[in-house]
Formats: sequence, C-alpha cells, structure tokens
Amino acid sequence: MKEELSLENREALVAYRYQRAQETLSEVPFLNQQGYYNTAVNRLYYACYYAVTALLIKHGISPATHAGVKQMLGMHFVATGRLPREIGRIFSLLFERRHSSDYDDFAYSSAEEINELIPKAEIFISAIGELLENDGIS
Repeated sequence: MKEELSLENREALVAYRYQRAQETLSEVPFLNQQGYYNTAVNRLYYACYYAVTALLIKHGISPATHAGVKQMLGMHFVATGRLPREIGRIFSLLFERRHSSDYDDFAYSSAEEINELIPKAEIFISAIGELLENDGIS
C-alpha cells in the first residue's frame, strides 16, 4: 500500500517531476543531432510522461502503469475539457511512437520525425505547465 504524501512533499514531487520533464526535453536536440533517433523518441515521450505524472500527483491520482497514466490524463483532464483534445492526441502519439521504437523489430525513427515531434512535446509540456500553474504549482 502506498503511503500518502504530505501536501508539502506532494508539491515538492510535482515541482520535481515537471522540472524533470523540461530537462528531459532539453536532451532531445543533442540526441537528434547525433543520430540517436529512437532514443530521442523515448526521451520525448518520457519528458511528456514526467509532466503528466506531475499533474496526476498534484491531483492525488496515482496510476500503476504507463497505459494508466494515459487513461487518467484522458479521463480527468481531456474528457473534462481542462486540457484540449489535441493535448491528449499528442500524448497518445508519443506513447505509441515510444512503444514502437523501443519494442518493435526494425522500427527506426528519423530526424524528420523527431523534428515534427519536438514542437508537439513542447506544446504538451507547456499546456501541462499552465494547468499546474493555474492549480498553484509552476
């Protein structure tokens, strides 16, 4: 059974996860430049994943799996209109691309794909950041 976090610890964890999202996103241009495209897809997904987990933690939601994180984002924030549907689609896209690049045989990403995904991840993380700020965390 998971231990309940104090408000202070929860806010510290939320801030840490969001900062981790921003730091992970900043790794991607280097990976792209070096030709590590599958790794870049992985880091793009994880940057967004860290942002989502910050949001979920802020609201006391703690799914056990990556699919659960995706589902809770959709149920609690996209379906309710707190986040635009496009934000949900970005996370779903990165979820699928990361899974494919990590687990499928002969799945190769490209610089063009990474260049298309970087702005989407930036928009996603920014939208989560705005929601966290409106909820009292930045």
